[in-house]
Amino acid sequence: MVKRNFDVIPLAEAADLELVDEVVAINRSAAVVKGGRRFSFSALSIVGNKGGIVGIGYGKAKQVPNAVEKSVKDGRKNCVRIQLEGSSIPHVVEGRFCSSLVRLIPASPGTGIIAGGSVRKVLELAGVKDILTKSFGSNNPINLVKATLDGLAQLRSREAIAKARGVEL
Repeated sequence: MVKRNFDVIPLAEAADLELVDEVVAINRSAAVVKGGRRFSFSALSIVGNKGGIVGIGYGKAKQVPNAVEKSVKDGRKNCVRIQLEGSSIPHVVEGRFCSSLVRLIPASPGTGIIAGGSVRKVLELAGVKDILTKSFGSNNPINLVKATLDGLAQLRSREAIAKARGVEL
């Protein structure tokens, strides 16, 4: 697995932003004890400002509301800034996490977000309006969300690439 350098936003700056949160998945697990089953819950949520900032969070607790609250708090800590070009992304990119692969393809204005459930929520809260996606491998929501974030973190503008290479456009 390749480690990516995310453009992480400091927590103080993320606190000032108007972030919207959305729950992607809630999982229930049970531990069998003498008196019966003891349930615990985990929640995966996404936070974003629909303008180029998005974060994912994961939280566990004995009750669903507490798990969701923890996941949103974790998402606010892990916000990253992504590169947008108009209402789409600058170039084709593939994000990978574990056995999930998500291909993000820029689309012309008016196309909309062509994506599955968990990938769609990440892209909506990131502020992408026109994009085509295809996911391969595992369809686990946690892995898909992390693969999508990995792909978004790889995006670079033409100017940034030209500057890194030392050439002029």
